[in-house]
Amino acid sequence: MANTRVRFETSLGDLTIELFEKECPATTANFLGYVNSGFYDGTIFHRVIPGFVAQGGGMLPGMKEKENGAPIKNEAATAPANVRGTLAMARTSDPDSATSQFYINLRDNTSLNYAGPRNPGYCAFGKVVEGMETADAMAGVATGNRGPHGDVPKDDIVLKKARVVQ
Repeated sequence: MANTRVRFETSLGDLTIELFEKECPATTANFLGYVNSGFYDGTIFHRVIPGFVAQGGGMLPGMKEKENGAPIKNEAATAPANVRGTLAMARTSDPDSATSQFYINLRDNTSLNYAGPRNPGYCAFGKVVEGMETADAMAGVATGNRGPHGDVPKDDIVLKKARVVQ
C-alpha cells in the first residue's frame, strides 16, 4: 500500500509531501487530523531561516497563534533522518510537546536527529516528493522581526490549502 500524500497549495507554489506512516504512525495520524479538519488552511510559514528550515502550521497572518490539539509523543527514535526535503514536527524543549507546527528541512540537519534519551531529536515524518523549488523559494524571502518573533517573512507565505491527494 502506498504512503499517503498531502499537497500544500501555498502563495509561492505547491508542494507534495509523502508521509512516513509505518515509521511514525502517531505523528502522521496527528498531522492528517489537522489536514483533514482544514486547520492548516490559511496559516502562514512564520519562521524561515535560509539554509536551515521553513516552519509553519500554527500561525495566522499577523502572527496570531491558532489553538491546537493535545501534544503527541515524539517518534524521532524510529523516524528517518532530518535531511533536505523532509517534513518534521516542531516542538518546545519538551520532547513530547509537538502539536500542529512543522518545518521543512532546507538542508541536511543531522543535529536534529534522535541521538538517545539526552538528545531526543525531532521527528521527521514525511518528505517533499514534488515542489521542493517552492520550499527553496521560501528560503529566498526577506525576513525580520515581528513582535517577539524573529526570522518572520516580511510578506506572508500563506498555506492556502492542505489536502490529502492519495
